[in-house]
Amino acid sequence: MTTPLTLTTGRSPDGTARLAVSGEIDMSNAASLAEALQGDSGPLVLDLTEVEYLDSAGLSVLFAHADRLQLIVTPLLEPVVTVSGLADLATVRGPGPDDASAA
Repeated sequence: MTTPLTLTTGRSPDGTARLAVSGEIDMSNAASLAEALQGDSGPLVLDLTEVEYLDSAGLSVLFAHADRLQLIVTPLLEPVVTVSGLADLATVRGPGPDDASAA
């Protein structure tokens, strides 16, 4: 069974726009993620630490916005963003102590 996609907007401690994503990102809901990413054209922290699955449809959405994204990923997603080449275009880091309270 697919875990529903949840999108939560907010601001990082430095004021940068932030989008926390949880669930699974796949062909069935990639359009919702794309719509959320189009809402702001500036830098965006995209917290993927609660994402359990990311397929090629989700990656395509991320590639379209890679130049302005800072991705926060867990070890589960790190190989996906690295092998796909997304890590070469976007800033990628692991979760830090400020991430739990920022969203």
